[in-house]
Amino acid sequence: MLKLYDKGVYLLNGTEIVEEKEAVAAKTGKEVTPQEAAKNTMAYNILAAHNTSGNMERLQIKFDKLTSHDITFVGIIQTARASGLEKFPIPYVLTNCHNSLCAVGGTINEDDHMFGLTCAKKYGGVYVPPHQAVIHQFAREMLAGGGKMILGSDSHTRYGALGTMAMGEGGPELVKQLLNKTYDIKMPGVVGIYLDGEPMKGVGPQDVALAIIGATFGNGYVNNKVMEFVGPGVSKLSADFRIGIDVMTTETTCLSSIWKTDDKIKEFYDIHGRSEDYKELNPGDVAYYDGMVYVNLSEIKPMIAMPFHPSNVYTIDEVRTNLKDILHDVEQKALVSLDGAVNYSLQDKIVNGQLYVDQGIIAGCAGGGFENICAAADIIKGHYIGSDEFTFSVYPASTPIYMELVKNGAVADLMEAGTIVKTAFCGPCFGAGDTPANNAFSIRHSTRNFPNREGSKLQSGQIASVALMDARSIAATAANKGFLTPATDMDVEYKGQTYHFDKNIYANRVFDSHGVADPSVEIKFGPNIKDWPAMAALPENLLLKVVSEIHDPVTTTDELIPSGETSSYRSNPLGLAEFALSRKDPAYVGRAKEVQKAEKAIEAGQCPLEVLDELKPVMDKIHETYPETGKGNLGIGSTIFAVKPGDGSAREQAASCQKVLGGWANIANEYATKRYRSNLINWGMLPFITEEDHENLSFKNGDYIFVPEIRKAVEDKNAEIKAYVVGDTLKEITLKLGDMTDAEREIILKGCLINYYRG
Repeated sequence: MLKLYDKGVYLLNGTEIVEEKEAVAAKTGKEVTPQEAAKNTMAYNILAAHNTSGNMERLQIKFDKLTSHDITFVGIIQTARASGLEKFPIPYVLTNCHNSLCAVGGTINEDDHMFGLTCAKKYGGVYVPPHQAVIHQFAREMLAGGGKMILGSDSHTRYGALGTMAMGEGGPELVKQLLNKTYDIKMPGVVGIYLDGEPMKGVGPQDVALAIIGATFGNGYVNNKVMEFVGPGVSKLSADFRIGIDVMTTETTCLSSIWKTDDKIKEFYDIHGRSEDYKELNPGDVAYYDGMVYVNLSEIKPMIAMPFHPSNVYTIDEVRTNLKDILHDVEQKALVSLDGAVNYSLQDKIVNGQLYVDQGIIAGCAGGGFENICAAADIIKGHYIGSDEFTFSVYPASTPIYMELVKNGAVADLMEAGTIVKTAFCGPCFGAGDTPANNAFSIRHSTRNFPNREGSKLQSGQIASVALMDARSIAATAANKGFLTPATDMDVEYKGQTYHFDKNIYANRVFDSHGVADPSVEIKFGPNIKDWPAMAALPENLLLKVVSEIHDPVTTTDELIPSGETSSYRSNPLGLAEFALSRKDPAYVGRAKEVQKAEKAIEAGQCPLEVLDELKPVMDKIHETYPETGKGNLGIGSTIFAVKPGDGSAREQAASCQKVLGGWANIANEYATKRYRSNLINWGMLPFITEEDHENLSFKNGDYIFVPEIRKAVEDKNAEIKAYVVGDTLKEITLKLGDMTDAEREIILKGCLINYYRG
């Protein structure tokens, strides 16, 4: 079904995989080095066209367009305004698809929407009102273009199927683009995803995506690389099918994606009235890839990603055959991620030897596409979901899709079966809509199934489970009244209905400045919208208290700052920070604030020892070896340790919330994604790496770590940082900062990106 090559390979004419250079020469009559052939990937050429550095090893990228949603755009624009923003220099789309239906916080959500609308007018942007479209569907319909690059403040910013290289990053990276700066990265590796064969009837894009995620996430095969989709199987897939695979590439931890394009993608642009934005893309005659994943589409079966990660994949047939064993395995893995906070068991979901699920959801940028919902309607037509616990909801990804589903009868078929059809909203994906009951099991065609991401609150004793599946098998399960069923078990005639895009829907409701700014517009600020607090520059010496210690194999950004209703406070940095780590380590905020008292005392010209008694013996021990450490050269803050933090969302709040609580650093064995590490740096936090075994660390929660001359070490670009765990002695440890650009070092030294741009 899937094969991962253990070394780089060549691709000839976009169809033939060749492993050895000599074989390439024999077939082509040309000697081609890997370095030369790597320039023939689609990814290389798009990056080269957008690189401003003149050095293809150290890229400085200028994007064509930007996009954000209502969890992130307030913070981004506030940061940009504080850094000197006068006008959006490139098209910037502000969508309102995340908190549209979340009523927590009174007027907060609509206040933020009005902030977005007035900023689009003042600075020359595009504003998409609530319920019109989820961020990525609008971008597909109205922004993507062949050979273009788009940067979004959402991790699922992926439009590669349309020939657009798109990346999801934390808000500060968008701020840089708004200030005419660049996105600075080393040239990423490019991994080919070779599609062969053709999917069997009943298999959908999520099935293919989950198979790829299962094969590549755990081993990091595509981590921070570009996934380039090639091979004869691509042409067998519709545009919607490709889009459905593409959006899920984020869950592999890749950097971006790009696909070869053809007449089916041209047709997509034609349908949306943007024929001029299509561009045919193919790799060169001889292209070299740093790795290759061979995928036989014909062998992919309906898949399910069991709780609590998209990589925890099985075929649905495997789950049905080995139900008790697989549920037990999920329960054992949950002991780590849930840390014993609640009793967790799935055994009661076995009813008459079958898995009974409580809820089915098809939604958002992954599930809410036209073809997915049409297929679901075809499957469920003539069936009924029943009157028991099982519920079924469908969220079309945009109003134009919804309108066409109404016109072609799909909505009627769904609703007659008992389905609730809702508006374009990302809620189920991040815990702000359709939160299941306690102990319930939900199957979803959405992007993620991390613990509590569906909206349950661990600190309140709640837990629910989400498994990811394709819309087709979810509909088959709904037709079977909640008993897990693969779509391949259903005898269905798929109509394959044609999509017609109604451009008037957006023309009548979306505000588009067409790039014309109006400085006379007054921005509307709701009472919850607050400026960023002042942030100090990196001190000469740093004293860090470890205030949280997390030993999960991977820590998601949803655990660092929960999504759901907490996101209603996204435009208030200090208000949102109250929720940091609230589901993973509820005591974190209190511990961080306690340490922060010392730094606040320093900034006020007071002695930190007078506000935090526990510092006295710590400083006494430091003074035995470093007697000059103290007033004028010392900063005091907090750090967390996590084995591998930062998987999941691009939300910068995972870092900024730590920062405004006095965080100066993270310590990790590795960082799950480039974007989380970048978020730390942009908020002036040191992304330390330790090579110590996480089960045998030299420090523990509650310990102080003294880092002398840290400012000089950053300035001197030291590869290793000497630090000391303060106890009865000063126990030396070694920390590393990893590769950093000169600009990133300067941001760390200045204390944060805002300070960096203020000069």
